[in-house]
Amino acid sequence: MPGKLIVVSGPSGSGKTTIARWLLERVPLLRFSVSATTRPKRVGEEEGRDYYFLTRKEFLDRVAAGAFVEWEEVFGNCYGTPAAEIERARREGAHLLFDVDVKGALSIKRRYPEALLIFIQPPSMETLRERLQGRHTESDEELGVRLERAAMELERGKEFDRRVVNDALERAAAEVHQIVLHYLSPSI
Repeated sequence: MPGKLIVVSGPSGSGKTTIARWLLERVPLLRFSVSATTRPKRVGEEEGRDYYFLTRKEFLDRVAAGAFVEWEEVFGNCYGTPAAEIERARREGAHLLFDVDVKGALSIKRRYPEALLIFIQPPSMETLRERLQGRHTESDEELGVRLERAAMELERGKEFDRRVVNDALERAAAEVHQIVLHYLSPSI
């Protein structure tokens, strides 16, 4: 039986990565789907665990070869989901957890309609702004671009299977955990 696909997505700063990591610690059946990116490595990130870090040329060569299920350029960097990794995991019966942007999530759903899409929504745009500012990873200009994009992502979030408001991280993570367990229950 092929493995199942679970996609956690939401605007930058919504808590999607934190919730995805929380799930991976508590649901041993899940394997993380590692995306490729052209953005520089952040402190603490590891090649092959967090991302496959590629040069722009390497990335675009793979795009031309059709190596990604989905890819997009976001804030000047490219991100993509390697098709070979998904197919290998599905053949092995492994359940994959994705932490991708909203457009990428919807692209995965188009190719794999059975995938479960979970949208992590901030309680408000002001909370999202505070979270992004608190990371100290963007300039004011970059912050403005991220907030503009978040408005589009919040609208597209209506197309997801489930939406979870991250107003309190532990509560939101527990809700996502229950959704995932229910989705995987025939496999457990």
